[in-house]
Amino acid sequence: MMSKQIRNSFLLTFAALLWGISFVFQSEGGDAIGPYSFNSIRCFIGTAVLIPVIFLLDRMGLSRKPETKQDYKTLITGGICSGSLIFVATNLQQLGLYFGTPSSKAGFLTACYIVLVPVFGLFLKKKCGINIWISVLLAVLGLYFLCIHGEFKIEFYDILTIICAPVFALQILVIDYFSPKVDGVRLSCIQFFVCGLLTAIPMIFKEIDSQWIYQFNLSAWGSLLYAGVCSCGIAYTLQIIGQRDLNPTIASLIMSLESVFCVLASWILLGQKLTQRESLGCVLIFIAILLAQLPKDFLIKQKMKVKA
Repeated sequence: MMSKQIRNSFLLTFAALLWGISFVFQSEGGDAIGPYSFNSIRCFIGTAVLIPVIFLLDRMGLSRKPETKQDYKTLITGGICSGSLIFVATNLQQLGLYFGTPSSKAGFLTACYIVLVPVFGLFLKKKCGINIWISVLLAVLGLYFLCIHGEFKIEFYDILTIICAPVFALQILVIDYFSPKVDGVRLSCIQFFVCGLLTAIPMIFKEIDSQWIYQFNLSAWGSLLYAGVCSCGIAYTLQIIGQRDLNPTIASLIMSLESVFCVLASWILLGQKLTQRESLGCVLIFIAILLAQLPKDFLIKQKMKVKA
């Protein structure tokens, strides 16, 4: 069980790495072709990437094919629910970036879902130990140091990014519910097809005009391919697989590393400097994740030692 949790934690960490790098491409791609066009096309790219993966895994006997009508119903229901939530969350996030929210600030506001996941989880009878609640507070503090510089003001467009946090929290809980019941790659494929389809509606009415096709330069396609293949096709599939047998709050803490990786990606790819404040934020987040991962047996032993 412990080895499976370590494996799943690694998968979620890798997903967070891909999402963190994606913030750089999201900002550039959304500015080039429009937020709805970027999100819709990247979701369809993610869907297209996963279709051959499903066939390959089926042939290798490594997939979990739905066999009954109930299996198909559960799979489709999970895909529609998760895809609809991703549609709302990613488009709010993309619109916030498009209208002016800095990527670092967007990373902080989005990652506030780590507070909401355990709160929402209480309504689903998913309790958390004191170490996890402390971890959540440490992670939020670390995210603040990491992402917020100077005076913290909330602008109108920041509200769009704030609203996406509870939607991402709900999506994490939806995945927590459906991932043990269905094939993860199929669920990921369906959710992106649903998200791409829903986003295509505002794309058609708001962004497509006679000049639309000419906006797709080399840089825009590069951003789309990274976001479609890596952020959608790979990272969200890893989220579905990695959340199995893992407390959703711990999963959200690990996935909040995307903010750390976003800053590191800006440092490496864009030449931005990592300040002492940002370094402290990274350390606090890592401590929070390690604290949340401590097994219950270890914590009980430490408590007994203190009493003795």
